[in-house]
Amino acid sequence: MFVWSNIWRGMMIGTADLIPGVSGGTIAVILGFYDRLIQSISGFFSKEWKKHLGFLIPLGIGVVSALLILSRVMKWLLANHEQPTFFFFIGLILGIIPYLYKSADVKQNFKAIHYILFILAAIAIALTGLLVPADAHSHVTIELTFMNGVGLFGAGALASMAMLLPGISGSFVLLLIGVYPIAIGALSTFNLPLIAIIGSGVIFGFILSSKLIKHLLATHPNIMYAIIIGTVIGSLYVIFPGMPTEIATLVISLFAMVLGLFCSLKLGNK
Repeated sequence: MFVWSNIWRGMMIGTADLIPGVSGGTIAVILGFYDRLIQSISGFFSKEWKKHLGFLIPLGIGVVSALLILSRVMKWLLANHEQPTFFFFIGLILGIIPYLYKSADVKQNFKAIHYILFILAAIAIALTGLLVPADAHSHVTIELTFMNGVGLFGAGALASMAMLLPGISGSFVLLLIGVYPIAIGALSTFNLPLIAIIGSGVIFGFILSSKLIKHLLATHPNIMYAIIIGTVIGSLYVIFPGMPTEIATLVISLFAMVLGLFCSLKLGNK
């Protein structure tokens, strides 16, 4: 049975994955189906792949639609309204922390080692915010050779592994290795060869990482929750765009953050 509501969920994940610093995995946590997502992606690459099609096909339609349709919109928002856009996502992320805390039953399940892992994960993700190259958003052209193709495939694989982890952005990984402008350019101009190569890497990365994450969630749930909560909190530092200096921008940004917080809390309660 097809879960058609997954189309809009997929669009939200696809939109998040366009933004460096915002994780599609975090959006899946906000929407309350992260475990199901990991199980379905992992199960799709097994003998029982057919039973996961109804969940994954609508989700994939939403993700691809967002990547193709909204790549220019997000590019415009980040160019013209960067601070309100990031403040909205900060509100979303703040709102899922109580949901994660409750889901993990932190008071009951967490011991000293879990708090240590939580702190280390938060610091590790926060430190990635210092790694972005100064020219990371500059336009890059590339000649499609065999070696460049291998590099783009590998970049897609690394990015997809990050996409599945809350708090770690696939786009951010592409930024760090200098492929983000190429990927955005390919989506904006519908460059099929580049999209196919990077997309193949993404699928390959999903196969590897989904099975690993599924195994860790099943065998070490408290450790995984500690890491996930830490990465989510650490991502707040990564995407924080600085305080607006203009009063109007400050008011709009704070409103956007409150709106994001409200949406996230509502989704978490639901």
